Amino acid sequence: MERNAISRAAFIAGGQTALARALGCTPQAVQRMCASGRVSAERVLAIEKLTKVPRYELRPDLYPVPKKRKAA
Repeated sequence: MERNAISRAAFIAGGQTALARALGCTPQAVQRMCASGRVSAERVLAIEKLTKVPRYELRPDLYPVPKKRKAA
């Protein structure tokens, strides 16, 4: 089964409870994000910083995929 971006982030962080602790929210809030695949806009950048899962994968509606720059 393919994981959504927030589920991957939780796995990288050591689990949903560990991610919740790092974010300062409840494990239930992280569980809801993992179940729905939707990350609250307020938490995107913190999750990206903690787990290195890019913001454009967590919230593609807010952060478009960056265009690759051509080498000079």
